[in-house]
Amino acid sequence: MTDTTDLAALDGLLKSRHSCRAFTDTPVPDDIIETLVATAGRAPSWCNSQPWQVIVTRPAETEALRAKLLANPTSTEGGHPDMTFPTGYTGQHRDRRRTCGWQLYDAVGVTKGDREGSARQAMENFRFFGAPHTAILTSGTELGPYGAMDCGGFILAFCLAAEALGLGCVPQAAIAAHAPLLRDHFGVPEDRMILCALSFGYEDRDHPANAFRTERAPLSEILDMRG
Repeated sequence: MTDTTDLAALDGLLKSRHSCRAFTDTPVPDDIIETLVATAGRAPSWCNSQPWQVIVTRPAETEALRAKLLANPTSTEGGHPDMTFPTGYTGQHRDRRRTCGWQLYDAVGVTKGDREGSARQAMENFRFFGAPHTAILTSGTELGPYGAMDCGGFILAFCLAAEALGLGCVPQAAIAAHAPLLRDHFGVPEDRMILCALSFGYEDRDHPANAFRTERAPLSEILDMRG
């Protein structure tokens, strides 16, 4: 009989993990951050290239970067990302995006047509949702989309490791719109492509932004088994 203990643990982490959008200001100890990143670094990659590197900020540096981003706001629909953003969302992708957005707005009290409220919530991206730490994820430019694809595995492993360590985490594509600012601020070389941020810390469990959960597509929308 197959032992499903490990599968159950993995499934439990996947089900309990969510994008945390409000954090306490309590810093995460360095040794826990090192464990988090080392665990995420076990993700698979093409030819074991392990293209990921992360710049992790402690609270003072997080605050400095937060102030710089808030002084130069850019929406996720524009900016200057190193990797081209999606050209659009149609069909089920559009529907899922809208549903997630309205779940968040409902949770924080933003009503339909409240542009000021939606803009205010969008700016939370550049506050890192109050997280004391953020990890700026980069990949080798020469590896192109395949390096970025490998980094997707790192992102998942990072999120699951954070959940296992009792931390909240949120991957943020919006931060990549500021690639030139980030490159200048951190001295990121041109041969590294800035992909996203992974903001993390201890979840503010009382904040309404953390009160909702997104649904997942049924297996029938994912699996096409042949033969």
